[in-house]
Amino acid sequence: MTTLAEDAALAGRIAEGAGRLLMEIRGSGLFAGKGLGQAGDQVANRFILEALAQARSEDAVLSEEEQDNAARLSAERVWIVDPLDGTREYSEGRSDWAVHVALSVGGRAAAGAVALPALGVTLASNTPPLLPPAHTGAPRMVISRSRPAEQAVVVAQAIGADLVAMGSAGAKAMAVVRGEADIYLHTGGQYEWDNCAPAAVAIAAGLHASRIDGQPLVYNCADPYLPDLLICRPEHAERVLALVAERRT
Repeated sequence: MTTLAEDAALAGRIAEGAGRLLMEIRGSGLFAGKGLGQAGDQVANRFILEALAQARSEDAVLSEEEQDNAARLSAERVWIVDPLDGTREYSEGRSDWAVHVALSVGGRAAAGAVALPALGVTLASNTPPLLPPAHTGAPRMVISRSRPAEQAVVVAQAIGADLVAMGSAGAKAMAVVRGEADIYLHTGGQYEWDNCAPAAVAIAAGLHASRIDGQPLVYNCADPYLPDLLICRPEHAERVLALVAERRT
């Protein structure tokens, strides 16, 4: 029987390995534009699935790049992966993209890792960074650089937050983990693979992570659509959740 710390360490190694491949593909000059993103998705997905099959053959897997298998619904342990989160940013040569490898146990984000390959950083739930001291200025809220959610912008205005536009969900969540931002509020629609690994790392680091109504994030559901989440420093959670609730009534 493996421990969750061992599972998280495995997630970190796999995410880091997939990230190295993605950097090699991007640096090869063989692909460009959408073709680069497609090649990266395929190669990283194959690497992750093969690594999990070798190391955790009895576990189920839910991947953005694979056809869903309903057999996972009866499994207690399910790996939820996004081989390349932020395909557009990856294809554009930016750094705000990520690799997500997470383990859901009983529906919760129990272990996980997020690699930020272009930054040379991998964050895992078994070795989360210490939460930096509270930011003394205006709160910093990360939002999508391409599709900023209207509700997040409204809440940011209400609390006087500075908006920071970034790419992938993993990059935004890890900006909060690393102390580069304070709040990640998303209401524009996501799937389980977009936030399971980020949530696992954020929770391990001592951050708040929930749905925008305060309910827990639940994984390995029949429909993997998971439209909203809040990842933030604990001191901001109550106020942000209250503001969201006011605007939903």
